[in-house]
Amino acid sequence: MSLLDLVKEINSLFWGSLLLILLCGTGIFFTFKLRFVQVRKFKESFKKTFGGITLRGAKAGKEGMSSFQALTTAIAAQVGTGNLAGAATAIASGGPGAIFWMWVSAFFGMATIFVEASLAQKYKTTIDGEVTGGPAYYIRAAFKGNFGKILSVLFSVFIILALGFMGNMVQANPIGQAFMNSFNINPLIIGIIIAVLSAFVFFGGIAKIASVTEKLVPIMALLYIIGSLIIIFANIGSLGGAIKDIVLGAFSPKAVAGGVVGVTIKEAVRYGVARGLFSNEAGMGSTPHAHAVAKVNHPCDQGVVAIISVFIDTFVILNLTAFVILTTGALDGKATGIVLTQNAFTAGLGDLGKFFIPLCLFFFAFSTIIGWYFFGELNIKFLFGKKATKIYAILVLFFIVLGSTLKVEIVWELADLFNGLMVIPNLLALLALSGVAASLLEDYENKK
Repeated sequence: MSLLDLVKEINSLFWGSLLLILLCGTGIFFTFKLRFVQVRKFKESFKKTFGGITLRGAKAGKEGMSSFQALTTAIAAQVGTGNLAGAATAIASGGPGAIFWMWVSAFFGMATIFVEASLAQKYKTTIDGEVTGGPAYYIRAAFKGNFGKILSVLFSVFIILALGFMGNMVQANPIGQAFMNSFNINPLIIGIIIAVLSAFVFFGGIAKIASVTEKLVPIMALLYIIGSLIIIFANIGSLGGAIKDIVLGAFSPKAVAGGVVGVTIKEAVRYGVARGLFSNEAGMGSTPHAHAVAKVNHPCDQGVVAIISVFIDTFVILNLTAFVILTTGALDGKATGIVLTQNAFTAGLGDLGKFFIPLCLFFFAFSTIIGWYFFGELNIKFLFGKKATKIYAILVLFFIVLGSTLKVEIVWELADLFNGLMVIPNLLALLALSGVAASLLEDYENKK
């Protein structure tokens, strides 16, 4: 058996059922333990987020970044190529009903991400005068002795490989391909441009990362929302049918889409949950790094804000992609992924659609590269100290250029593998610290 075949086998086990059960199960557990915190605190989350929205916020520095900047950094990482290709893949492979199960997983994921952000805040620390934090720190707090040390180191290694290196190759590749297909521009040129822009942000430190994400995320989200709504309203007569297909397809997939997509309920659940979790990253241990460095008065202040990030990722951006695909009739049983999304936007916007998706893809993937770099950097500091971050940055830039020019299947499979591996120590720590999370919420509500 080759290395590629072995990795595929492991990924099939991980993402076929094991991790989906663990991630959803953890979300369900926290939903009930914290008495539906994502529902009770949603209004507060909305007000905290959009009440503080700005394109010119407080200056970030060694002491951290503002709550809004931390949120936009988290969303930058969450809203990536998966929002354009993920929903399309879920529909093509699991039928329209996959979107319903995407909603379900995101609902429970909102409780998980509340716990991740709150614990990241509680266990954050200072290294070389700079505020830092993330799962590695609360993993070490959850498990004393050598076990905690080993588990935290493994998590850090997995996330550096999964997101910092291989993940950023995966993000850069679709940008190069999209510009090649739409404008016939050499992917290498696009890769170099992305690397230069990324270097400008990377070497600017936390201040530059916070400054870029707080401007880029609202602008790119607004651009995509407007373009999607134009298409959906132009096909408003098909919206009711699309919603019916999603709900009916969740429980009777073969009864919808005119038989174009022949799937079972199991496939609808699997692809919906998998693509949803992979996109919003709830429970995966990535976004807590951003929430850890927020300057807030109470750990749950950031936990409440974090809830909205999953909502924006899944219930806004992913939903818009799904409804554009379903209302334009682009689902043909052949196209999938970014090609299906491109076809849908071209059908809705004409020739403008051919330019719209590469542009959005550039913004979405570039923002994710920034977020994933930052998460990896915090773990480099955890393992090796601040001095090693410059070497890490140079390596990431190399992988970005490399990733834009070639799509090596083993790299994509390894990215999925290390994504899966980093979930396990993160979830173990979250469950071990569930009592701490409940106490934090109780203290927060008493003080309120």
